[in-house]
Amino acid sequence: MKSSKAYLTLQNGKTFVGNRFGADGEIIGELVFTTGMTGYIETLTDPSYYGQIVTQTFPLIGNYGMISPDTESKKPWVSAYIVREKCDKPSNFRSEGQLDEYLKKQNIVGLYGIDTRELTKIVRETGVMNAAISSKPLKDFKDVNAYTVKNAVKSVTCNEVTEIGDGLKVVVWDFGAKDNISRELVKRGCRCIKVPSYYTAEQILALNPDGLMLTNGPGDPAENVEIIENIKRLAGKLPIFGICLGHQLFALAMGGATKKMKYGHRGANQPVKNLATGRVYISSQNHGYEVISDSLKGVGVLSYINANDGTCEGFDYPELNAYTVQFHPEACGGPQDASFLFDKFIKNIKEGKFNA
Repeated sequence: MKSSKAYLTLQNGKTFVGNRFGADGEIIGELVFTTGMTGYIETLTDPSYYGQIVTQTFPLIGNYGMISPDTESKKPWVSAYIVREKCDKPSNFRSEGQLDEYLKKQNIVGLYGIDTRELTKIVRETGVMNAAISSKPLKDFKDVNAYTVKNAVKSVTCNEVTEIGDGLKVVVWDFGAKDNISRELVKRGCRCIKVPSYYTAEQILALNPDGLMLTNGPGDPAENVEIIENIKRLAGKLPIFGICLGHQLFALAMGGATKKMKYGHRGANQPVKNLATGRVYISSQNHGYEVISDSLKGVGVLSYINANDGTCEGFDYPELNAYTVQFHPEACGGPQDASFLFDKFIKNIKEGKFNA
């Protein structure tokens, strides 16, 4: 079956012509790129990509098919998906079908045959920008220019409380959580109680948890005013571990500041340096905002920085029995270098000491 042409038009006016796959339709979103060589299933289903048109820098995508146990949430959250070359004949004993079929079923617009190297270079040099996928060349840029990712956490959070596992009671506060966060905690003997983002501090404390996990999620962290206020009321009352958006929200609750990055960190190959030991870990990341390290002087201890650009990758708050990291220790997909951070959380819970 012959694919129809479609146009990708960037906010700066640059246009790429490609071929459609997945669902038909026209879409506007924030254009970003991710550098992972594997993990496209996890990328598609990571709620942190809500509102974004995602470009894969690795040239061939779909070669091991779609595998439902590898998904990170109930559905894909990307607005659209761009690849250099799609594979229609996957080869993997676990494969349940083609990428193209999956995107059609999930109503996600796809585009292939575009020079993703050139596209990525533009985003790296110019910065993240809005873009549109359309059937005809775009002439009116009003809607593209006006687009912003809004109400991101509210759009992706769960709507009911769910539980998995048995043991230490950990509340997983769902800001757009990847499922592997809970799986890693369950492996370590935890009963994970996942609650919606709109839960209050009082509702969380009423569950009498042993620890609290602040999860990843999409959008501008400063948008989540109510969550930040609730974190203030929870800080110091129980062991807390924050990942990605959870790291940013805790920093804002402590009086810190965040800002949007030029093009963010997205992929499975980001080096982070532990400032206490000097050791560098390779990490999986997906974020477009950063915590401004200097904004937390005298509040916490900067624990990790990005070895490429020096941006903040983690903070410890010893007096509050809390610590947070910008990267993804649950690593799906990606390296497992930082999985020890879950062990640290369990240790903090068991010891009950203020030594995070």
